[in-house]
Amino acid sequence: MAGPTCSLIRLRRKSRLLTVSFDDGRTFDLPFEYLRVNSPSAEVQGHGRGQRVTVTGKENVRIDAVEPVGHYAVRLVFDDGHDTGLYTWKYLHELGRQLETSSPQKTAQ
Repeated sequence: MAGPTCSLIRLRRKSRLLTVSFDDGRTFDLPFEYLRVNSPSAEVQGHGRGQRVTVTGKENVRIDAVEPVGHYAVRLVFDDGHDTGLYTWKYLHELGRQLETSSPQKTAQ
């Protein structure tokens, strides 16, 4: 099973949220800061187990662009210059579920 596919992405600059809807009926409002500090890039995740870097000071980060990558991911371009790491549909869905579990008031269904 390939997992959920993104059906809609909406960049909400004023509220600093990326709204992502999936074909399974789930919709998540993902804060820009949350996406930046959880970037799937090697810069944040490291190159192996236990190498994850804690990113701080990104409370006011903005997303300048959302660039499609095939039919499976997007590349987010942040205003702090960070633009590496592909946010696959699976990873965005996982981030949404994690955020929902940790703070239900920050997500939409």
